[in-house]
Amino acid sequence: MSRYTRFFAIPLTLALSTALFGQAALRQQIAAIAGEAHGKVSVACSLPGTALNCDFNARAHPPMQSVFKAPLALAALHLVEHGELFLDDPIRFRASDRILPRTYSPLQDQYPAAEVDIPLRRLLTLAVSLSDNAAADVVLRVIGGPAVVDGYIKAAGIGGFHLEDNEAGLHRDAAAQYRNWFEPAAAVQFLRLLNDHPPLTVEHAGLLLGWMRDTPRADGRIKGQLPAGTVVMHKPGTSGTDHGVTAATNDIGLIALPGGRRLAIAIFVTDSTADEPARDSVIARIARAAYDAAINAGK
Repeated sequence: MSRYTRFFAIPLTLALSTALFGQAALRQQIAAIAGEAHGKVSVACSLPGTALNCDFNARAHPPMQSVFKAPLALAALHLVEHGELFLDDPIRFRASDRILPRTYSPLQDQYPAAEVDIPLRRLLTLAVSLSDNAAADVVLRVIGGPAVVDGYIKAAGIGGFHLEDNEAGLHRDAAAQYRNWFEPAAAVQFLRLLNDHPPLTVEHAGLLLGWMRDTPRADGRIKGQLPAGTVVMHKPGTSGTDHGVTAATNDIGLIALPGGRRLAIAIFVTDSTADEPARDSVIARIARAAYDAAINAGK
């Protein structure tokens, strides 16, 4: 090795060691925050072109709850692009589509007797932006059921995803939610696909990202501690609480960074005995730690 080669090798080795140390410190920070959830926490993130790594139980199988509605919309828009569905065609919201005695559903609240026609575009907006359970199940019925979404996501090359039950099934049996899972690493892969190489036209990819951006749901999670004005396109999911244990408090999303790049992150809090503000705070603080690390990684 010449003296010139040695001169350049030392800074390169130092830079690599510094990067590895920074990622280890990030994962330690995430682990410390996760302990406050009093449950299981699983995390993954990705920022192409950097060594950013916040994996923490990234191959776990947490119940995803309403997080599935983003993959559902992607599968439905795929059918739209192939002429099998049309965004502005009316779809019947049937009495049999209702989830009784009650569920979170602005659609069902507005039309308690059902038997009305709703455009697919509106159903998807309700399902993704407002996390409407009945609207999501109508879309699932129209496209052929959970197996269609499951197969489409796997065909897209994302293996760590499993959808077996619709919202009505989860409403009848709380244990069913554990059959619908999303590995955090796979959720990040889904987000990167949607952002970097969407299997949709620009128009339809923009629709889905817009629905995720415009959601008023779960502002205290990924968005909770980010700098004011940071744009986040995300899909939260939440279960009920049974005997003091909340099965799922989740959020996956794309965080817009200064300069235009987007950080993909997935955070799942499973079987937690902490209260809702504490669970949301765990997600918010992990997201902020990853955001800060991403800013530094891009320098």
